[in-house]
Amino acid sequence: MIFVGFGFLMVFLKNNSWCSIGFNYLIACWALQICILFNGFWHSIMMYHEDPDFHWHKIHLNYLTLINGDFGAGAVLISFGAILGKCSFFQLWVMATIEVFFYSLNAEILLVIFKVFDLGGSMVIHTFGAFFGVSCAIFYQPKAAIEDKYGMGVGNYLSDLISMCGTLFLFCHWPSFNTAIGAGAAGMHRAIINTYLSITSSAIASLIVAKATHKGKLEMEIVLNASLAGAVAVGSACDIIVRPFGAMLLGFVAGVISSLGFAYLSKYLQQKFGLHDTCGVLNLHGMPGLIGGFVSAIVASRGEGNFGSQFDYYYT
Repeated sequence: MIFVGFGFLMVFLKNNSWCSIGFNYLIACWALQICILFNGFWHSIMMYHEDPDFHWHKIHLNYLTLINGDFGAGAVLISFGAILGKCSFFQLWVMATIEVFFYSLNAEILLVIFKVFDLGGSMVIHTFGAFFGVSCAIFYQPKAAIEDKYGMGVGNYLSDLISMCGTLFLFCHWPSFNTAIGAGAAGMHRAIINTYLSITSSAIASLIVAKATHKGKLEMEIVLNASLAGAVAVGSACDIIVRPFGAMLLGFVAGVISSLGFAYLSKYLQQKFGLHDTCGVLNLHGMPGLIGGFVSAIVASRGEGNFGSQFDYYYT
């Protein structure tokens, strides 16, 4: 799902679409495989930190191992969006290898030491991938990209249309992403429902803001990206939000903030700080990921023992 959806989205560059989707395909496969190794390595380190009597063992390949490797590849593809069209394959390969190493370390620190609640990866995947990509973008020809007379980071009618297919694909399949490592029928049902409620709300919000900020016209950059912000934001708390309006409100707020980021923040960062974020990953993944982290902390503080009974009452 990640490879196909992000692959379509990478096509939006009118002058770099073939390279973008080709690099996306190769690097995603590489990142998935090495992420399995790094996940196993850092998990063993953390287990030894928790229990000095822990004995190292071989990495066991199973469904969860592959899913977690897929998550690491997703973080790399998010980062790729910030430097799209400005890097060679070798540069991207080096960046992906380094990122997966630190992604696995960061994930183990958050999940094992800090015990964060992050089923859909708002913090572990989206926020980390976005800020790692933005950090890399500082060093990938930002001045040349901003001054490019051919409009680096700009699509045309056909490329935007193909990218919209990727957006629709992610829209349909994001609930499976958020519930991939869920446990228990009630929690997974909540995650699916909340993800759909949140992503539909962010889609509505993005369409409203797109028309409001562009004189009644739909801005394709906002529609392509900000419409998915709700799914990013709800990821951390998708299985613990028990009232429908909470997921809908979260999605709408994330959609508005993400849309305003594409409409104003990206241009401001380019002009003020010389930051060129090709796909706007800070707006789609960074800010909604931070929102999702804060919301999950608030919701989790209400008490884990009440989730089951509240789910039965509000959703049946």
